[in-house]
Amino acid sequence: MGGALEARGIDAAAGRLTSQAEGEVYVEDRVLVIKKIHVQYTLRGCPDDKREAAERAHSHHASRCPVAKSIEKAIEISTDLTFE
Repeated sequence: MGGALEARGIDAAAGRLTSQAEGEVYVEDRVLVIKKIHVQYTLRGCPDDKREAAERAHSHHASRCPVAKSIEKAIEISTDLTFE
């Protein structure tokens, strides 16, 4: 996500972009299985004139993220982006 923001001229370094992930874990055949992951991104200090670009980067992020693409068939992934 940070790289996509930086490519659009949005500074995501030095703690400006943070994320918090939460998963839903179930038991199947006595084995813990992760079924869902939700990632909450927070972008601090984004100029108003760059917010639309940041939202666009976020909307395309999962389809371009190697981790998301690797696990998408097994784990439902959702994300949100908030600005501070």
